[in-house]
Amino acid sequence: MLYPELFRQLESVRWNMEKDIPWDQFDASQLSEEQAQTIKMNAITEWAALPATEMFLRDNRDDSDFSAFMSVWFFEEQKHSLVLMEYLRRFRPDLVPTEEELHEVRFEFDPAPALETLMLHFCGEIRLHHWYRRASEWHTEPVIKAIYDTLARDEARHGGAYLRYMKKAMNRFGDEARAAFAKVGVLMASARRTAQALHPTNLHVNQALFPRDTIQSRLPNPEWLEHWLDKQIQFDAVWENKVVERILANMSSLMERSFGSVQDLNRYRKELTRALEQRVNEKMQALAPNDAKPASV
Repeated sequence: MLYPELFRQLESVRWNMEKDIPWDQFDASQLSEEQAQTIKMNAITEWAALPATEMFLRDNRDDSDFSAFMSVWFFEEQKHSLVLMEYLRRFRPDLVPTEEELHEVRFEFDPAPALETLMLHFCGEIRLHHWYRRASEWHTEPVIKAIYDTLARDEARHGGAYLRYMKKAMNRFGDEARAAFAKVGVLMASARRTAQALHPTNLHVNQALFPRDTIQSRLPNPEWLEHWLDKQIQFDAVWENKVVERILANMSSLMERSFGSVQDLNRYRKELTRALEQRVNEKMQALAPNDAKPASV
């Protein structure tokens, strides 16, 4: 089991909201209205760790190790929302999200394959780490800069924990896990080809609620994320390349094979798909003669 070790590791570096956030360095002159509004939207987005945890526990009922780890991930992710709300409570109380606004992003996600979901959130942690690094640079007020830097480090550690569960899944499921991870890796490393940000909070997850079945679509300002990325923190091609490079580097380490581009990873995905299909066909052919035999009299 990975949970006991991951618990100890994450607890040893866990930050304290009262002691480790430099609240006394707040400079009101360095916080614009535009920046304060983004903090509110981000606080609500981070609240979506709640429905994500419910999804993980439902879809991983056969994996008690990973489900137990959710207690740590959920606590730390929910604290991200809390520290952003605490910032607003202290310095912009008029912008603290209401309970109704928070509850709006809690809705049921449709069931999905556990391996693909694990890889999706692994890539999401990498992307969020880079988003928060860029947000820390964009902000000018010292306290919120420190908060975003703190959150970015958390997201990197969470990505590392997911990676360990991916390695465990490969030991258990072999090429089935490799194919699932490669498939989602190709998708998540191809964000430059899509019109929207590729992150779990911006993907459709409940067909019955479409089109309001993404976290971002249920915010008070549904257009916030794209504006934040494009116009405010300016998450441009240089930063997007950093995300792609980290995904490919981790996939190279995980698969013990070098992927210099998304195309390399996609070719590997196709190899795995063909190999899995061939195994299925061979299994069906091996069973066919027995099925064709007439019943004995």
